Amino acid sequence: GQQVDERIYQPLMEMLEAAREGNWGELPQVLSGYRTQEEQEKLFQEEIDGNLAEGYSEEEARELAQQWVAVPGTSEHQLGLAADIVALSYQILDEGQMETAEQQWLIEHCAEYGFILRYPEGKSDITGVIFEPWHYRYVGVEAAKEIMSQGLCLEEYLGQAE
Repeated sequence: GQQVDERIYQPLMEMLEAAREGNWGELPQVLSGYRTQEEQEKLFQEEIDGNLAEGYSEEEARELAQQWVAVPGTSEHQLGLAADIVALSYQILDEGQMETAEQQWLIEHCAEYGFILRYPEGKSDITGVIFEPWHYRYVGVEAAKEIMSQGLCLEEYLGQAE
């Protein structure tokens, strides 16, 4: 039920099918693919509103929201090149996702299909985004293999890290 850019559809389907065949007989689930500007604005505002309800100032609420939800117009989901992929048995977007067999398989094999774990552990100071063990970005097989084998984030690979 999710949409993605046509350039990543086939590699994504191949990766999900290989994960199913290699492990559990169930496909990992794509929770989120392409998002419109309106969808991204709604998600971002909901995050801000939740932070405001917890007592944060407007500025603090916005800063915290940016760690969890991309500012509308900057989300990789809006490009159609990213997918949030979770285990069927664990569909919560938190660090517990990393403990699932599905994520372990995806992290080990995603580069073979041109995907990277976009926001890896220990890189938040570079990416500006929390560790997201569910967010995969398509970059092509060659780049993905280099990024994943060297333990880089996309910013480091592109030479944009400070």
